[in-house]
Amino acid sequence: LGALIAAKVPFWPVLMLPQGILIVFLFTLLHETVHRTAFETQWLNDIVARFCSLAIALPADWFRYFHFAHHRFTQDPENDPELAFPKPETVRQYIVHVSGLPVWRGHFKTLYTNAMGRCRGSYVPPKGLPKVKAEARAMIAFYVVLLALAVWLKAWVVLTVWIVPALLGQPFLRLYLLAEHGRCPFVANMLENTRTTLTNWFVRKLAWNMPYHAEHHAYPGVPFHQLPEFHRLIERHLKVVEPGYVSFHEKYVGALR
Repeated sequence: LGALIAAKVPFWPVLMLPQGILIVFLFTLLHETVHRTAFETQWLNDIVARFCSLAIALPADWFRYFHFAHHRFTQDPENDPELAFPKPETVRQYIVHVSGLPVWRGHFKTLYTNAMGRCRGSYVPPKGLPKVKAEARAMIAFYVVLLALAVWLKAWVVLTVWIVPALLGQPFLRLYLLAEHGRCPFVANMLENTRTTLTNWFVRKLAWNMPYHAEHHAYPGVPFHQLPEFHRLIERHLKVVEPGYVSFHEKYVGALR
């Protein structure tokens, strides 16, 4: 799609939305690679994680610490770092959340604070602070050089193939991710504090089978390609299952203030 947009084929602007969805859903590949279950070798997982982190401005090393704390303390109001960003409870909050703008601001704030050595998340151990600092500085340097070259060479393709599509695609990732834990109870049971959403083949492939999210949280060592079979084994034990994303959001929006 990016090549078609760059070539400005007829109706190329229409391709920016699907291009953006593919870009932002690299988050799900980043997620799988920080677990190191996407590929057999650690080095390949780590290289792909770097690529994904650059594409969506989410530092991989920092995210690994953040995400593993989320796994250890899922839906624990005191310790789950994801709960530092409350789920929307009003129509206005829902619209702002789905716009994706807060998450971009959060990503760049994370890069800045990490680069300045001000990472205060308790989930990052002291020995990990130099690593997340160096990672953030390298990413910022990459973006500065890339944007400077784009301006110098008048390579506006960076906007049309990457930046604008990512902005357009982010709302779809927000809609997808909200279903993982939104309105799930604050309990320790992973089969109850996490939602599995039944969906079509395309969404499952796009998201690396992460719609089977309760299964993933209960046994995070199960690789993505085995989650459908694992779902069949434990589905009778799942406490929160939704028949689709439209169904989830109909209920979610209906309960907003």
